[in-house]
Amino acid sequence: MAVCVRQSRNSIINHVKAKMGLLGLTCLSSSMPSLNNDHRTLSAASLAKDLRNQNSVLENKPILYRTRRFDSTKPHQRSGVQSNVANSQFLDFPGGKVAFTSEMRFISESPKERIPCYRVLDDDGQLIEGGINVGKEIAVKMYSDMATLQTMDTIFYDAQRQGRISFYLTTIGEEAINIASAAALTIDDFVVPQYREPGVLLWRGFTLEQFANQCFSNRGDDCRGRQMPIHYGSKKLNYLTVASTIASQLPHAVGVAYSLKMDGKDACAVTYFGDGGSSEGDFHAALNFAAVTEAPVLFICRNNGWAISTPTSDQFRSDGIVVRGEAYGVRSIRVDGNDTLALYSAVRTAREMAICEQRPILIEAMTYRVGHHSTSDDSTKYRPVDEIELWRSARDPITRFRKWIESNGWWSSEAESELRSNVRKQVKLACLNCNKAVETLY
Repeated sequence: MAVCVRQSRNSIINHVKAKMGLLGLTCLSSSMPSLNNDHRTLSAASLAKDLRNQNSVLENKPILYRTRRFDSTKPHQRSGVQSNVANSQFLDFPGGKVAFTSEMRFISESPKERIPCYRVLDDDGQLIEGGINVGKEIAVKMYSDMATLQTMDTIFYDAQRQGRISFYLTTIGEEAINIASAAALTIDDFVVPQYREPGVLLWRGFTLEQFANQCFSNRGDDCRGRQMPIHYGSKKLNYLTVASTIASQLPHAVGVAYSLKMDGKDACAVTYFGDGGSSEGDFHAALNFAAVTEAPVLFICRNNGWAISTPTSDQFRSDGIVVRGEAYGVRSIRVDGNDTLALYSAVRTAREMAICEQRPILIEAMTYRVGHHSTSDDSTKYRPVDEIELWRSARDPITRFRKWIESNGWWSSEAESELRSNVRKQVKLACLNCNKAVETLY
């Protein structure tokens, strides 16, 4: 039965695409039959008949493709166009019409000025201009989770240095990207992470005990010890299991997004990667794949300046990652990755566009990796210590956001002390329970 439904569905899609060509603009009209799961009981014949009766609607409201595309050359048009090429102002080449010019002009390899970076809070945690629609409850939770993530990283890192766990990797300096982006999503959105996004899991309800169980690989570990530490995953929380292979998650995320699109889900896929991941072929394949299929996927790049020990200056000559989106037909934005409010606003808006307009979005979050790449790395060997300290002290995303919630009267020194104390106790208790579980197991 499933095969029959799939074949019927594909025949309808092919019929629609034949009617549309490759040009598509808007969402499925309410007057047209839906292809969502709830409507798969409709016969292919009846759906095809309805579609044939609504050709005029299809021209303006096609099903699969919503983003504007250039008109493609149709074979039956070519003979008429080619006879008049010499006098034409443009030619309908494969892919769309291209204008002619007598001026020899090469496209510049890079713009004279860098793409600006979207920001809401200044370095002192004050709003630059206008307002932001973030209430007290969500703001306090974002801050609490960022502080919790920072404390968890510190204790787990020390545990690895003591030989209690084999490996660990921190998110110090990038807490805002984790928590703010997670806050802008819904639980129905699928997260396809790299390895520096445990904060997204924390926001969704993954407990400190679950983090500890995974890192200690004890009997409470959901992965049953089959993954190395920090390779978290949760089917319940729609968080795909981490893989350390760089950028391999990006094409997977597009596949997830396209599946959500085909099933008519009100959700998107979100994938994270570092600036180093953009040097992999998977990055380019994924962006092109997403643009062509118009999959509702968010690509969030953590441009933290370093791919382990390789600086961005040795990775690419272009203006970072954001400029690559246009080449593939992907809407893009550059955001201050240490500005919690800017990240939240940008990701929330990007999610709405991805789902409502059925399009991929690329977000380049400009930040800095304050911690070492992992417990196997000593970053002081390839970057100056004073640079690290500058970002740790003057540009810390947690400190900046704390100043803002304090200025609103939503936080205090007493609340800070209580939060930090409670989190330390909870993380240490989780580690203690894990050690007991390990001793019992072995």
